[in-house]
Amino acid sequence: MILDIVSYPDPRLKEPCQPIAEITDEIRQLAADMLETMYAAPGVGLAAPQVGRNIRLLVMDPAAKDEEPRPRVLVNPELELLGEEVCSEKEGCLSVPLGYRANVSRSSRVRLRATDLDGKPIDEELEDFPAIVVQHEYDHLEGVLFIDRISRLRRGLYDSKVKKWLKRKTAA
Repeated sequence: MILDIVSYPDPRLKEPCQPIAEITDEIRQLAADMLETMYAAPGVGLAAPQVGRNIRLLVMDPAAKDEEPRPRVLVNPELELLGEEVCSEKEGCLSVPLGYRANVSRSSRVRLRATDLDGKPIDEELEDFPAIVVQHEYDHLEGVLFIDRISRLRRGLYDSKVKKWLKRKTAA
């Protein structure tokens, strides 16, 4: 089932998420629905708060368009930044309206620790695009959006556009 995606400035996007105590059928179904929603959007990642759930769950698929899909479901992920700082160019987000994109500093390499839907531990290093995707989605679990990582000037300009857009949307 395709889920509704929560959009900025919804305050639920700013809340740190709670750990998942047990992987239930409800969690498995939510993960399946999140993957379906992510692919339909289309996107390369989606975190539970983006669909209104305050839990530490994210899905991602960093495969290129011409590659076989490589969907991942990560329960209670933790990240350790290992690489040098790189620029994630024109980063966007399914929860950030108006198709806004900006350059964001990210680590080129991360150590990912998480659990899969079968309760098996994941402990691996990710580099380049997969590392950037998981950092972006992990930020959501911490209540951080990529627009929180841009300059105050750029953020102020974006917030002004969103306020105008919301005003027009409400008036319609």
